[in-house]
Amino acid sequence: MKTFVTGATGFIGSAIVRELLRDGREVRVLARTGSDLSNLKGLDVEIWRGDLLDAESLHHGTKGCDVLYHAAADYRLWTRKPDEVFRTNVGGTIAIFKAAIENNVSRVVYTSSVGTLGNPGNGKPGNEDTEVTLADMVGSYKKSKFMAEREAEKFIACGLPVVIVNPSTPVGPYDIKPTPTGKIIVDFLNRRMPAYLDTGLNLIAVEDCARGHILAEQKGIPGRKYILGNSNFSLYEIFKLLQKITGIEAPKIQLPYTPVLVAAWLNEGLSLITGMEPLIPLAGVQMASHKMFFDSDRAVLELGLPQTPVEVALERAVEWFSANDYAYEYRRNQYNAA
Repeated sequence: MKTFVTGATGFIGSAIVRELLRDGREVRVLARTGSDLSNLKGLDVEIWRGDLLDAESLHHGTKGCDVLYHAAADYRLWTRKPDEVFRTNVGGTIAIFKAAIENNVSRVVYTSSVGTLGNPGNGKPGNEDTEVTLADMVGSYKKSKFMAEREAEKFIACGLPVVIVNPSTPVGPYDIKPTPTGKIIVDFLNRRMPAYLDTGLNLIAVEDCARGHILAEQKGIPGRKYILGNSNFSLYEIFKLLQKITGIEAPKIQLPYTPVLVAAWLNEGLSLITGMEPLIPLAGVQMASHKMFFDSDRAVLELGLPQTPVEVALERAVEWFSANDYAYEYRRNQYNAA
């Protein structure tokens, strides 16, 4: 069974590829010319050069494939050109799904995000059916992913068998960019996290998230959404887990939200002038205004989503960042302690 994977050079996408290869699948991955292929190093995959914005490359790339995993996305929280985010996340989704129809792909798994789902905002977890509208979306990334989900639903209505998965916040190895959450871990390891906001996240081991995609292909119902998550933690609780793993003391200062929001607005305004990425992304601060807690029971009960302890996932992330020269301060302290 030949499987086509977009986003395979990224964090979640490369984890999906590894799980597919463990299952003995034949994998073809989409990669733009000049892409960083380090996450695919040593993996037995066919590299298909193309682009989500190049319909012809998608048509030829998906030809002969039985299954499509569409995990590619532009997840930047800030850019001077937000249209680029919409072109990739919305236009690219439409293009790859058209290619899937043209080539009679028998199953599609679409990687969305919990960011597109409703969230009560009061610390209670949201689920796949919590009410939400486009007006609830903060920033270009979330808006574009919400709109891409609506496009996926149109293709489902036309008969394309798409299962939508909504990963929460995966953590673990091979977070090469890193993701915003990976950067939090890296900053903590390098002792650059003196304070925190009162917010929260749902964490899941990236390997479990990847396996959840495959389970969605095998057991998921087209048109039905599945949250791929594990446990809900406040940001402070995450830092306490990292303290337990690393011995680095968790920050004790909780910042008030309003001054941070004002600083983010000012920082973003400056970035629009200079073109430099803001140190405090406004969309990230706005998202942190309430805890992003979610209930993944549907995926656990219907798909059999694995639930590796989050502490284990964080340990793997710490080990990988340390081994790959992201956490120089942490490695130096380990060396001195030895």
